[in-house]
Amino acid sequence: MYNKVILVGNLTRDVELKYTPSGTAIAKFGLATNRSYKDTMTGENKQEVMFIDITVFGRSAEIANQYLAKGRRVLVEGRLVFEQWVDSTGQKRSKHSIVAEKLQFMDSKAQSEGEFDSKPQMQPQTKQNEVPSIDIDEDDIPF
Repeated sequence: MYNKVILVGNLTRDVELKYTPSGTAIAKFGLATNRSYKDTMTGENKQEVMFIDITVFGRSAEIANQYLAKGRRVLVEGRLVFEQWVDSTGQKRSKHSIVAEKLQFMDSKAQSEGEFDSKPQMQPQTKQNEVPSIDIDEDDIPF
């Protein structure tokens, strides 16, 4: 089976960084993505906005905390996960979220910082002022 998600959007809140007892960094932030479409009934152009929770681990979490902030544009590549918990009232809750494996800054200010990956040994290194490229065909992007 295949579980791969690629999103481009803007952060809805600043990155929240925490550490596990073993010292692993965990960063969480919200991402807003949108899609434009034409309503078939009215012919009117509309926008659909999705809000997605993103989790990043390790060194990538620390870098995200250092360079990303509310409003910044980022490309997230990762996998879809299903989270379940019991809230304070005893009700069962659940949601889908993304565990990021790769992030790439999309803002012009951040482009010089390059891309980073939660598995850095698998990605080619970029020079500081070189704009990194991503391996996505335009046909794969739904907008």
